[in-house]
Amino acid sequence: MAGTVLGVGAGVFILALLWVFVLLLCVLLSRASGVARFSVIFVFLGALIITSALLLFPRASESPAPEVEVKIVDAFYIGRYVLLAFLTAVFLGGLFLVLIHHVLEPVYAKPLRSY
Repeated sequence: MAGTVLGVGAGVFILALLWVFVLLLCVLLSRASGVARFSVIFVFLGALIITSALLLFPRASESPAPEVEVKIVDAFYIGRYVLLAFLTAVFLGGLFLVLIHHVLEPVYAKPLRSY
């Protein structure tokens, strides 16, 4: 389903944008005085005509086209396991060195005082 957002196509967003614009224009024109005040009717009828045209003449079919199954191939399969083995060896070597340093921590002799 290419070209969809939240499971709906671009037509839904076009219709929503059209009606938001029309309602905003109707609110602004309702504040006007004189003949401009009655143009709200023409704006609303124009939006109805555009909406009906968009709903009656859709571009795409109602049923979506069957999706082609995509086979995912891991081309870096061997390299990934070599890298994992190398990182495991480095981790175990570092852990060994830290434990050796912790266990075999040097104990320095205290100097004897001679009088």
